[in-house]
Amino acid sequence: QVQLVESGGGLVQAGDSLRLSCAASGRTFSSPAVGWFRQAPGKEREFVSYRSWSGRSTYYADSVKGRFTISRDNAKNTVYLQMNSLKVEDTAIYYCAIGPLSTVVAAYSSWGPGTQVTVSS
Repeated sequence: QVQLVESGGGLVQAGDSLRLSCAASGRTFSSPAVGWFRQAPGKEREFVSYRSWSGRSTYYADSVKGRFTISRDNAKNTVYLQMNSLKVEDTAIYYCAIGPLSTVVAAYSSWGPGTQVTVSS
């Protein structure tokens, strides 16, 4: 069983940066990748980025490409999402989950509780 816990969210201004963390425990290698997702109020959960556990594969949604970077600290078994040049439209609850190398939300499991990111103008 895999457990994921997100942290690092907060209230920032447009243009600022935040780094989210996803601490993983359990059989994380049971799935090929870890993904970041977000859900804004009144909207469906959407894909943000994924990274294979090996690090050989990463992928980003067009809306965050060039601004967000996914990485991993093997020693801490933690996956990070570095978010730069934040925009108001990045405001959402951010979640991490494990799954295949896919952008399909439903393909992922073991969701963490999420961390709130609020970007003000």
